[in-house]
Amino acid sequence: MMTIRLYNTMTGSKEVLETIEPNKIRFYACGPTVYNLFHVGNARMFVVFDTVRRYLEYRGYEVRFVQNFTDVDDRIINRANELSENVRDVANRYIDEYFNDAKALGIREATVHPRATECIPEIIEFIADLIRLGHAYEREGDVYFDTSSFAEYGKLSHQSLDEMQAGFRITVLEHKDDPTDFALWKSAKPGEEYWESPWGPGRPGWHIECSVMNAKYLGEEIDIHAGGRDLVFPHHENEIAQSESRFGHTFARYWLHNGTLNINGEKMSKSLGNFIMTRDLLERRRPAAVRFFLLSAQYRHPLNYTEDAMDQAEQSITRIERALRNIEHRREVLLQQPQYAQPEDVVRAEVQSKVDSVRQMFTDVMDDDFNTADGIAAIFEAVRLANTYLAEDEVRASELVAWELLIRELLLVLGLAVDVDIDSDTASSEDQEIESLVALRNEARKARNFARADEIRDELAQRGVVIEDTAQGTRWFRE
Repeated sequence: MMTIRLYNTMTGSKEVLETIEPNKIRFYACGPTVYNLFHVGNARMFVVFDTVRRYLEYRGYEVRFVQNFTDVDDRIINRANELSENVRDVANRYIDEYFNDAKALGIREATVHPRATECIPEIIEFIADLIRLGHAYEREGDVYFDTSSFAEYGKLSHQSLDEMQAGFRITVLEHKDDPTDFALWKSAKPGEEYWESPWGPGRPGWHIECSVMNAKYLGEEIDIHAGGRDLVFPHHENEIAQSESRFGHTFARYWLHNGTLNINGEKMSKSLGNFIMTRDLLERRRPAAVRFFLLSAQYRHPLNYTEDAMDQAEQSITRIERALRNIEHRREVLLQQPQYAQPEDVVRAEVQSKVDSVRQMFTDVMDDDFNTADGIAAIFEAVRLANTYLAEDEVRASELVAWELLIRELLLVLGLAVDVDIDSDTASSEDQEIESLVALRNEARKARNFARADEIRDELAQRGVVIEDTAQGTRWFRE
């Protein structure tokens, strides 16, 4: 029986996943506020919950995954003013840039990517209902949620209203009744983008947008709501207050929050000069290695970025690729042998048992709150066993396929794209030159001209090409 356990921020404990509908999951993950490119801290959140979605689908669930774009916000307005551009142009450009970087990281598009500006009528209706139900009030064109009207306010962040009130202050420009009350609708300032509403021209507050997009695209109750730990309060706390006040029942069954990402042991901050944009990182590191690094710790735990950690991620991806290349090369050589008897090529029980045990190892750790760190360890166990199998005297093509498919299957679940295949029909002129040099080296070795063979190896090494001499012949690949 399939049993997935996940840590629920609401209860502070791991719980068995029980969905609203059998084998279906309504999953909402907070997306970016599109005023700039996203940084590696954002990237961790996007990669983590893309992986959670992939794993749920791997385990047989039909997942409706919604990730929003906050495309109306003070930061977008400020950015547009800095650039002397239209607010919509700025938001649209950074939405396009999000997709470019997300695609590079192997992040799949959501089932729906709603924009806040596409939901203005629903937002106005939602706010009007909160006012009618006594949970919100209007002050001079602004509308605020009355936190005292929701008895459970603070239940996600495990704070009392008194504790929260002590940490808030009302600014001169605010007209709210209590420091913890928050804006649902903001009256327009001169020159700002606005929409007409019953309370005058203005725009929605940040928190109301996600409540409305959840309801519009997933329904009044969802299975999983996810985001970074920094969103627990006030954003997610306020979403709960709004949604449960309007609908009168549980908003989300499970709340997932990923841990922080530090840079060299310190919190990422522009003031410290350690702010890393994902685009910049992707220009100097392989996307697969970046994704590997972001999954290298269990998602709730802090993750520390260092150049050494990225080097290790690069080396890990290379190790996996090398194993897959060795398997493919051995299989191709084996199938070319005249004595190879394909009818006898079956997967023996002892080999299949090892393959199945690694797959079970992977699902066991991923079923336990999506532990990608141990999931990666399972992949390397498959690599280790496959390499051990390659050294055996009796090797069968079908068993090589079994190991290869297992490794590729687990990589796909984690969204790790590796580079293994070289299509000879579309090989570049450089590849053809390398093939020629490899052939010359082989001829030199046959003639026992080892000095010339070593010269060719060194020349190829300077190009970043690794030569491997195996019992089945010489093969090459780029580091």
